[in-house]
Amino acid sequence: MKLLNLLLSLLIFAPFALSAQDQNIRDYGIEIGVLETGPYNAITDVKGLKVGHQTIIQSDYIRTGATAILPHDGNIFQQKVPAAVYVGNGFGKLAGSTQIKELGNLETPIILTNTLSVPTAADALIDHTFSYSENNQVHSVNPVVGETNDGYLNDIRGRHVSKEDVLAAIDNAKSGAVEQGNIGAGTGTIAFGFKGGIGTSSRKLPEQAGGYTVGVITQTNFGGVLQIAGVPVGKELGKYYMSDQLNETPDGSCMIIVATDAPLDARNLERLAKRALLGLGKTGGIASNGSGDYVIAFSTAESVRIPYHSDQHIKSQNVLRNSAMSPLFMAVNEATEEAIINSLFHAETMTGRDGHTVEALPVEEVLEIMEQYGRSGK
Repeated sequence: MKLLNLLLSLLIFAPFALSAQDQNIRDYGIEIGVLETGPYNAITDVKGLKVGHQTIIQSDYIRTGATAILPHDGNIFQQKVPAAVYVGNGFGKLAGSTQIKELGNLETPIILTNTLSVPTAADALIDHTFSYSENNQVHSVNPVVGETNDGYLNDIRGRHVSKEDVLAAIDNAKSGAVEQGNIGAGTGTIAFGFKGGIGTSSRKLPEQAGGYTVGVITQTNFGGVLQIAGVPVGKELGKYYMSDQLNETPDGSCMIIVATDAPLDARNLERLAKRALLGLGKTGGIASNGSGDYVIAFSTAESVRIPYHSDQHIKSQNVLRNSAMSPLFMAVNEATEEAIINSLFHAETMTGRDGHTVEALPVEEVLEIMEQYGRSGK
């Protein structure tokens, strides 16, 4: 009887497991770029990194959340990681960016959330930092919080993300597969007039190029003219900037978080971050006037970590030369493009504040367009 019930449950739930919105673009045989992905095709392919989500869907008007990215499993304040920020268009509220720019390091997890919840998330990160006994004498914390505006679907003025929600996202963080689409900070976002969300991808360099991994996670909430692997999908669907009411503005923002295990200093991490925006451009994003397009890049390599306390006045470490950066540039370009597209492929139709509805990307129709352009993997 147990076996029969198991078989029946598999039959009942199988359609949901194979839902079009549950798969990456690569699962349809469509590959972006030429480099191999990591085993999870996610930012968590960078060893030691964890991602957590807290999704808040309540009543018919709250559609928001928080996503946490943890560079490593330890006390990040005591073992900082080299980091950099690059701004494509600065219409945003990226808390903590100036200290990263000045000192070249990251000392807290990164939180992504909605625009008006940045102060709450920053406060939660201070609580998180103070929760470590080693930090008992710490009197200054640089919390890093990125955002996009989910106010079309979410009652953003209600500021429904609490400190407990942010801390839950941190506590939920894990390695392995990363949930994508309408999850965490991507719950109420819109991209190219379709439901946006969280997307991720990774690239593994060949051994002759160092064998390093580059992982990207994106919070997509911006507009333009959607392209997938070079195919003008938005144009073919008749849905693009200035084509309809939902596409009257391309504003909104895109947060891009880049991680690598390559031993990089802050200067070359900024160079890496710049190339992520090439991937955004390849999807058809235009970095509009009202879009906050930010990239935070950091290295998880233990050899380049920055201890809070040190008896040495001189820091000595081995980092990659400039001439070794080109393969990483290619990797972040590809991974960013694919992460953005994956956010669309995973997102589902959502109705929220004031009855606003944003439709999911019509995956089957998109696949037909891809086939017409000779880009189908069927």
